[in-house]
Amino acid sequence: MEGYVTAVNVTDLQSAVMRVGSLAVSARLLERGIEPVFQISCRDRNRLALQSDLLSAWAFGVENVLCITGDHPVLGDHTEAKPVYDLDSVQLLKAADMLNQGKDMTGHSLESSPDFFLGAVVTPSADPVEPQIIKMKKKINAGAAFFQTQAVYEPDKFEQFMNKIQSFNVPVIAGIVLLKSAAMARFMNSNVAGINVPQTIIQELEETSKEDRRHKTVEITARIIRDIKPFCQGIHIMPLGWNELVPEIIEQACLN
Repeated sequence: MEGYVTAVNVTDLQSAVMRVGSLAVSARLLERGIEPVFQISCRDRNRLALQSDLLSAWAFGVENVLCITGDHPVLGDHTEAKPVYDLDSVQLLKAADMLNQGKDMTGHSLESSPDFFLGAVVTPSADPVEPQIIKMKKKINAGAAFFQTQAVYEPDKFEQFMNKIQSFNVPVIAGIVLLKSAAMARFMNSNVAGINVPQTIIQELEETSKEDRRHKTVEITARIIRDIKPFCQGIHIMPLGWNELVPEIIEQACLN
């Protein structure tokens, strides 16, 4: 993907499934000259560990930090794991912003301070969307300087959302998950909060042969990106294993 992407989002045990940690992967990416967006969640750490991991990330040279609450363990592959949630995403942003100012959560001064570019998440397709906008304000006040969104499939609704938050004056990176099949789209509609794949797109996928499915996925993704890119400051492509399609999507979406 060299020459196609600006940064790589590194998830923190996405969907509460055990994987290698986002800090280690972010550090490895930096070693290879790839800019990471280090994701850190409140699910598995108390405030001590969260602040320590943030400082550890800075020690490795990580600058971009996405602060999230994190999916509950009952949704993952270690359902008996005990969640922590000592802080929520707004409190985590405040803690990271305090580190930027040279103090920890107790008010103790640091010998030196990081300079994180802090981000948060928002769901533009939520219904109702007003609670998302209220929490977005809280996250900005806590230190969020950019936002990544839940997957967007309805350009008209996304435009309406962006018009509502125009006064916030923060960069928004719109997310889009590659739709591999009609069944996947229906599953997300039923099980993933804040996502709505229109029936017209589901029908397109249903009418596509297995041999043409990847081509159709590229076509749909690029079309949606072309429709939403005038209203946001970036696109977050979530390929879910179909990484090899990303360059073609970027070219068809006229992003490069």
